Formats: sequence, structure tokens, C-alpha cells
Amino acid sequence: MERVGVLVVSYGSRASSMIDAFTRSQNYDVDIYVADKQRNPFNLEKSVKHIVIPDLDPENICKFVKKNQGEIDFGIVGPEKPIINGLRDLVEKKTNVPILCPTKKYAIEGSKVAQRHLFEKVVPEVNPRFKVFDPKDYKNVDDVKREVYSWLDELNNQVAIKPDAPAAGKGVGVWGDHFADRENLFQHFLSNYEYGPVIIEEKIEGEESSFQSFCDGKHLVPLPETRDYKRAFDGDEGDNTGGMGSYKDTGNLLPFMASKDREKEIKIVKQIFKEWKENGRNTGLIGMPFYVAFIHTAEGPMILENNSRPGDPEIQNIMPILKEDFVDVCFKMLDGNLTRVELEEKATVVTYKVPPSYGGFKDKFPKQVNNDEIGTPIDLSETKKLSQKYGNRLRVYPGSMELRNGKIYSRTSRTVCTVGIGDSIKEARAISLEGLQAMKGGALWNRNDIASEKHIQQSTKHLESLRNRG
Repeated sequence: MERVGVLVVSYGSRASSMIDAFTRSQNYDVDIYVADKQRNPFNLEKSVKHIVIPDLDPENICKFVKKNQGEIDFGIVGPEKPIINGLRDLVEKKTNVPILCPTKKYAIEGSKVAQRHLFEKVVPEVNPRFKVFDPKDYKNVDDVKREVYSWLDELNNQVAIKPDAPAAGKGVGVWGDHFADRENLFQHFLSNYEYGPVIIEEKIEGEESSFQSFCDGKHLVPLPETRDYKRAFDGDEGDNTGGMGSYKDTGNLLPFMASKDREKEIKIVKQIFKEWKENGRNTGLIGMPFYVAFIHTAEGPMILENNSRPGDPEIQNIMPILKEDFVDVCFKMLDGNLTRVELEEKATVVTYKVPPSYGGFKDKFPKQVNNDEIGTPIDLSETKKLSQKYGNRLRVYPGSMELRNGKIYSRTSRTVCTVGIGDSIKEARAISLEGLQAMKGGALWNRNDIASEKHIQQSTKHLESLRNRG
């Protein structure tokens, strides 16, 4: 069996799911080299070499690749920050090891302003109305406040505020969800504005879906639709998070979507791809340049944003049900001949467990927190037994979790996710939740309504009512 060395740049469960897919290779003997944000216990177990680079700095990752240059055949990147910071450009220039992610030029999630201008040029009909407020264009706070309030008048306050750069200030804020008066809205605006340009765009009503596709620079291969749950608490309440869970159905569509919705999404993304690709093949787009957040409205899908990496948690819905060898998929992307990806026709549900500080849970529900468990080791032994019971139908992917002195502890972000796999969303959800419930320690908590029948019915009825109204 041919030996293949693979570099995985890791932060969170997303990378663990990709590592899991590599270890299931039937065609290759895979050695995995991990550049990790922490001592992730899953990644430590599965890798031949593991290095912790807390800030995932491209220079230090490149040094790790250089040390193992003769052993690594290619690399793949999970988190966005190294992609935005030009990791691929650097590693390929200094080591000739090919990296599966877009080059810095196409890491479009580095600027929401650049995204909006691109969509305005290529697909204006699905781009919400927006206005950019750049600090260099205004003399003082009073000047920008007048302009902001004038724009709010035009949109009747129904807006979303987004910083240009990822993780700047307080992040995205939405009228009616995060604030209900202009003064609070403007304070949120200022918390982002001090870091650079801010977009205020019209708030769109509808139901969200996540579109992901592998790309070899010449072909775009769409993956099945997934639904992410950004809000912290049941009933879609609380702050936005990195995603508390997600689901996919047995086919390519979500329950509330029609075939024409997906066809429209694919058409939109292909238009953007064509703009970037120009003629022939653009190798700068190898990997996953399109992880697009769509919102389905009365008029059809609109674009919320595009990301230049796999989704977390959405890629965890996909990796466990790949029918073909993931190493082969990666080689085809590098060679420019990836035209399709086969998946099992299964439903998958991802649910995260997170620490009590995450999403504001401890502040909102103090009585539900087991304070005696905070900071205690996490015991995954019963969940691992369930994994053996369910075989390939339950996957456990540590995320913000690390090994210390032989014990596993949660860090501050999304700690661990389980992926349930079944012949229906209901079955997959039950398996995912059972896996979470078997975990002990750390005072971890999770949303209980990810992929629930009630939530799916609400999404379906909501979109139906919008379209009937339209």
C-alpha cells in the first residue's frame, strides 16, 4: 500500500473530522502531521507528528513543514486565520509542498467589504442593499453618526451590522435580535468602527442554509446542503456563536428547500467562480473557496457571506459519509480532475458540547450550571463505548479540548461534537444526543433542539408563509 504524508492545520472539531477521514483510507497508508492550536487528544492519537502553535502563525507552520519536507505530500487547512494570513502562499513558495486551501488573494472572508463589492459586481440581484462606513471618510463621530442614522431611516432600522475584518470588535449585530433602539445599535457600530470599516446592510428575513463545495481550480463540486445553528440557546435565542450544531438530510436538500432553490444557489456560486476563474484553471482556488451562507427568502436565495474554508460544524456533516477515499479526493483537487464526490445517502446531525462560559450560558442560566464540575477533567469513556456500539453511525470529534497530564480538559470555546448518522434526521439526532449525554465532567452544556422536528417544521412553515406572502 502506498504511503502518503498529510499535513493538517488544525483548530477544532472540523480538523478532527478531516483527520478521521484520512485515517479511514483504504487505498493508502496515511501518516498525519498536525500543526495544532492545542494538544487535541484525538489529533495526538491519530498523528505521527504533532506540534502546538497557539497562534497558528504561518511562519512557524512553514518551519514545521520544512522539518518534515520529504515526508509530507500535501497539506490541508481547517481554520480561516492561517488562510487569510497567506499560509498557502508561504509554504508552497518555501517548500513546494502543495496546500489545499485558497491563496491569500482568494481568502475573501478576510474582508466583508470586498465580498459585498464582488457580489455587487457579479450577482447584484442576490446581494442585500449595503453601505460601507470607513473611518478614513469621516472627520469625527458626529459626522459618521449622521450618515448612519440617515441610512437607518432609508432601511427603516431593519439592518445588520458587520465589521469588515473577522473577529473585530463585537462582531455582527442584528436589529431586533441584539438591539431594539438606535443608541444601542450605534454603540455596537462604534465597537466595530474603531477597528476599521463597518458594513450596515439590510436585514433579510428567511431561512438559512450552508453551501459548501470542493474545488480543483477548474471544477466546482457542490456538497449537500446543511443547516447551521448560530444562536447559543434553544429556540434560536442568545448571542451568535461559532455554531452549536448542524444537520443534513439524506439527499442534497434541506427539508424546507425545493430543488429550484439549490439550482439557484449553484448558479449563483458558479457565476462568482467564473469571475474568479476567468478562462481555464485557477489553481489559487484549490480547496474550498466557497462555503456560502445563503438565506432563503420570498424571492429566492440571497447571499449573507462567503468563506474560504470548510464550515464548522457543517463539514462534520459531510466527512463521515464520504464513500470515496478522502486522499484520492485531495489528489484529484491538486491534479485538476475532481468532477464529483460520492457520499452515502444518510442524514447526519452534529451537536456541540461547550463550557459554561461559552455563549453566556452561565450568566443566563446560573442554576443549570454544576459549579462543582467546572474545570474538572472530561470523561469520554462511555461515549467511546457507544461509538463501538453504533459503529460508523456515531463519531466523536474533540474541538476546544486538550490533553494535560494524561487527562482531558475543556478550553474556552466549543469543546467537543458528536455526529449522529442515520436513515433519517430523527435517527441521526437521537444518536448524536445520546453520545453527548454519555460524556461526564467539565460542566459542559449543549442546545437540545438542533435538528428537532419542531424546529424543522417551523423553518418549513416560515419559508412557506414568506413565499405565499410574496
